[in-house]
Amino acid sequence: MHLFGIDLTELIVHYGPLAVFVILFAESSLIFFLPGDSLLFVAGILAAQHLIGFWPTILFGLVGAVLGNNFGYFIGKKFGPPLFSLNRWYLFKREHIDKVQKYYERYGPLTVVLARFIPGIRTLAPIAAGIGSMNYTTFFIYNVGGAATWLVLIMATGFTLGRTIPNIDHYILPIIGAVIVVSFIPGLIAYLRQRKN
Repeated sequence: MHLFGIDLTELIVHYGPLAVFVILFAESSLIFFLPGDSLLFVAGILAAQHLIGFWPTILFGLVGAVLGNNFGYFIGKKFGPPLFSLNRWYLFKREHIDKVQKYYERYGPLTVVLARFIPGIRTLAPIAAGIGSMNYTTFFIYNVGGAATWLVLIMATGFTLGRTIPNIDHYILPIIGAVIVVSFIPGLIAYLRQRKN
């Protein structure tokens, strides 16, 4: 199965959990366009076919996702404040970093967990948490919890469908499309609630 020019099936079968580790690390830190949700879904299907191990893939994926978000957090913490302190461009005004800090003081834990389910946002949220000086211990705890929940849910969905639907590879593209659409729902709900409040 190809997505964004990447043959996910061949990649996972050939490199196993290591491929999941590398892609989730990269997607969780700096490269927002990598197909994390799709990768895990396909990995779940392959685990149902006994081509890879379910729990080893979860473990490698968890380590990659957590380390990637930690990398993003420290990038934001190290380079964010000096960049914003220049106070030269509209995007990098000091007042913006103050808003980010206040936001993460109030919504940090929820943001870290929900961001894990939203493509693109899961790359930016840890960087913003670092810029906003979110307490690292709190960030780490919710980072691990959010990543573990995301990994198990997506892979278990792929695993279950791989076990119950014959020739699921014929339907994989529309299913992945549905997974991507559903992954935006938590963020949309959180945004609408925040706007209402």
